[in-house]
Order: sequence, then structure tokens, then C-alpha cells
Amino acid sequence: MAQDIVALSAGGKHNRSLKTVFIITFVYFVIEVVVGFMSNSLALLSDAAHMLTDVGGQGLALFAIWMSSRPRNAWKTYGYYRTEIFSALLNAVVLLFISGYILYEAWQRFSNPPAVAGIPMLVVAFCGLIINLISMKILRSGSRESINIKGAFLEVVSDMLSSVGVIIAGCIILATGWLYIDPIMSAAIGLFILPRTYNLLKESVNILLEAVPKDIDYNAVNNLFTAKPGVISIHDLHIWTLTSGMYALSVHVIMEPETSLEEASEISRSLKELLATRFKINHTTIEIHIDKTEDVLNNI
Repeated sequence: MAQDIVALSAGGKHNRSLKTVFIITFVYFVIEVVVGFMSNSLALLSDAAHMLTDVGGQGLALFAIWMSSRPRNAWKTYGYYRTEIFSALLNAVVLLFISGYILYEAWQRFSNPPAVAGIPMLVVAFCGLIINLISMKILRSGSRESINIKGAFLEVVSDMLSSVGVIIAGCIILATGWLYIDPIMSAAIGLFILPRTYNLLKESVNILLEAVPKDIDYNAVNNLFTAKPGVISIHDLHIWTLTSGMYALSVHVIMEPETSLEEASEISRSLKELLATRFKINHTTIEIHIDKTEDVLNNI
């Protein structure tokens, strides 16, 4: 059942830590947007947009954990796992527009850079750096166990680097008054968001298209079946993702004619164990067919 999976998931175990980081990140995001407008700093606003990827990613992970706790029914036999993927896809599309707007504004400011309040920009960015370091510490242990938590952890790491960039811009403005550093840093941060957004969009689309998960070698799985004693061939091997870190597989296995039902059952059980331990595929459907073609031909 859906509840049983959540009880065993690493994401569920670290749900409280993720909630704490989400609250911290969201509060800082709001502060950064307000001060960014007050100080007229595009670099600070672009860093806030980058922080939005954290808020979205962490909120998405929390939402997925909550949704996956809902029971499946006769209409939704997999439950609500795919909600995470649709949310990720929407988040990616929004971030593409945000990145484009940041780059457009940076280009406009190169021709006429406005005055920027360096001190507020520097103070907020420095606070962001501290917050990101705290969030990294909170999520570090969970990132080793859960793909969802790991994604949130990597978002925080990248935000930490963006805060460093804003701090550099603030120091240069205070020391030299060179205002071009603000659009330069904002453009750099905007360009930094784009590939991450593209990867999120690509992964979401691949999951919706039921592509083979990127961390699973299709040929290796195929060889696992064909190398099993008694297996003649396999076909209709499909591997796909239900939601982040949750994989499914279905396959049709042709066994040798002399294979007994007990042997076939044992082979199926063994294959499921190997799939779970080697490839972390825990939702498997293995259809076994014992080939009696030769016996039929002999009887003709």
C-alpha cells in the first residue's frame, strides 16, 4: 500500500528536517526580494530567483511525501506519486521564464546601470550565505539516503555559491563604485539557473514518457535475466520511474521446457531480489512462460 512505502522511505524519515529548511529558505527568499527592490539590486533579485528554485524544490519534495501518503484506489492504482512530476514540470517552465527575465534585465542595465545600495545588498547576501550553510548541515545526512533530499541539498549548495557571488558584487560596488558588476553577477546567476532548470525539465519529461531511469543501465538489467540458468530469452522488458527514486519493471521471460513450476517460481523470486539489491527496482512484474514448443512439435 502507499502508506507502507512512505513508512520505509528515506524521504519520510527526514521529513522534519526538510520542513525546517523549507521554512528558513522561504523566509529568507521573501526578505531578499523586498531588500532587492528597496536597494535596486538586480543581482540580489536574481539570487532571490535562484533561491526560488530551493523553495520550489523543497516544497515539491514535501508535497510528494504528503501526497504519497494518500491511499491508492481503484482509479489511481499507483496512488498520487506522479503529482511530483507534474509539479516539477510546471516549476521548470516557470523558472525558464524567470531566467529569461533576469538575463533581459541584466542586458538592459549594461547600457544604463542604475545606482545600487551596496550595503543592504551585502548584508542580505551575507545572511543568505549563513542560512545556506545551516541548511546544508541540516540536510547533509538525509542527502545520503534520499534522492528527494539530495536534490534539495544540492539546491542549497548552489544557492550558497550564488550568495558568494552577490557578496563579491556588493564589496566591489562599495570599494570602487563600479555598477556594472551588478548586471554582470546577475547575468552569471541567471545563466547558472538555466542548465539546472533544463535538467529538471528534461528529467520530468523523461519520467512522464516512462523512459529508463538515468541511473539504471538497461543492458545490465537485460543481461541479469539472460544470464540466469534456465532462461532462453526475454522480451517486453520495460523499466520506468513512478516518482523520484521509485522504479518499476515488467518483463516476459521464456524458460527452458524442462523447467518445473517450482524452479520457475524460485528463479522469479531470485531475480526480484537481485533487481532490488543491484538496481533498487522494487516494483517488478515478471511473467514467466515455459517453452513447450519442442514437445508440441514432437507430438505432431
